[in-house]
Amino acid sequence: MIAYLKGKLVHKDPTFVIIDISGVGYLVKISLQTYTKIKDEEHIMLLTYLHIKEDAHTLYGFKEEAEKKLFLNLTSISGVGPSTGLMILSSLSAEELETAIVSEDYRTIQNVKGVGAKTAQRIVLELKDKIKKESFSDSPQMTAGFIKSNNKIKEEALQALITLGFPKASAEKNIAAVLKKTGTDISLEELIKASLKTP
Repeated sequence: MIAYLKGKLVHKDPTFVIIDISGVGYLVKISLQTYTKIKDEEHIMLLTYLHIKEDAHTLYGFKEEAEKKLFLNLTSISGVGPSTGLMILSSLSAEELETAIVSEDYRTIQNVKGVGAKTAQRIVLELKDKIKKESFSDSPQMTAGFIKSNNKIKEEALQALITLGFPKASAEKNIAAVLKKTGTDISLEELIKASLKTP
């Protein structure tokens, strides 16, 4: 099992990074939380989880232990695969997710694309006691990202939503709805996060 990767950050996208380690480029899928915390570091270390399927070996990366723990907890639940786990962690911060689970707030979890009522209930039922026992005190709030030109932000947000499984038309609609509400003064991370929550 690959526990972590440490190397040069050669590409960064809201849904994945490429880390160069001794001339080998590792593609690692990440959540919006990790994307925000990486900022523009030249050398990074990500805690990793290797998911092995018959047709693919996929690496998932996390900037912090708390997020990796949550991801592993989520994916231990029947019906929650790594892609859904990443989608949940991109839509909600670790703190928001824990609060929703502990307070049995199914609706917040259900608002995430791809999570139905039954899955949301299973997440709460199976993780409530676990999360009460474990303390994730080192989960800082999401920090605002970099303000870029409006068009570039729209393109990058659209690409991220499509990568996360949104059809192009509904991704464009969600982005437009968010920008209509917020205006252009919004970071890429905030735009993606808000678009994920737009019904």
